[in-house]
Amino acid sequence: MTRFISAMAFVCLFALCAKAQAPEVRFVADTLVVQAEGSFETDPNLGTLKFDISAQDKDVKAAYDKARQSAQRVVDLAEKNGLKKDDVTLGILTLTPSYDRDRKNKPKSYSVHGQVTLKVRDLSTLGPILDGAVEEGVVEFRSMTYSLQDEEAAKERAVAAAMHSAVGRASAALAQSGQKLGAVRYANVDVKQLVGVTQVQTLVSGAQLTEMVELSAGASSGPSPRLPPPPPFPTMTPDKITVSATVQCAFQIQ
Repeated sequence: MTRFISAMAFVCLFALCAKAQAPEVRFVADTLVVQAEGSFETDPNLGTLKFDISAQDKDVKAAYDKARQSAQRVVDLAEKNGLKKDDVTLGILTLTPSYDRDRKNKPKSYSVHGQVTLKVRDLSTLGPILDGAVEEGVVEFRSMTYSLQDEEAAKERAVAAAMHSAVGRASAALAQSGQKLGAVRYANVDVKQLVGVTQVQTLVSGAQLTEMVELSAGASSGPSPRLPPPPPFPTMTPDKITVSATVQCAFQIQ
């Protein structure tokens, strides 16, 4: 008798658990579900430049000093073109020793690498900054990214366009049956942003410029060769930035 009662109690408990775990499907009457997309397109107003800093020397302090001087020249170039201190980011300088196979525990030379990032809010200064960096001959241009200063405002306009489209579709669907659109009962929003990225490699690197200057200074006879100026960066016209949004809404039917 005790075993029978225990078995019945287990069966009842299993039935209650199965009922609790089963998904309960509810049908919401007088509701219309609509999905729509919207987008907002505009010109970029923020350019992000990244420069690589590198220096090498037999002395560790001299290598660091060369790298810091190169970084400072980029900072001075940024200030000359009206950039604020908050728009200039100096990365951490990393030290890499190079060992000679014939000598142990004594580095043959030291290499220092780093990165400088500039946020340019006036796109008209991008050309002078890039040309100035090439003329300095101490940094390597890495990449340029176009984006927006106020991304949230662009996202809001894309969501507004998607919501306007959803209301229009829902209203058109109900108009066929003479019904009217009511309040929003549920809404799900997904926003995607496309950022324009332009990769440009330096036409003349810092090492090439240094070699050209050394060859010019070491000429002992005859007229010194006239070195051509560093070629300017090509004119780059960024594409428009498009922010798209998708909304899924459940409207009440009046």
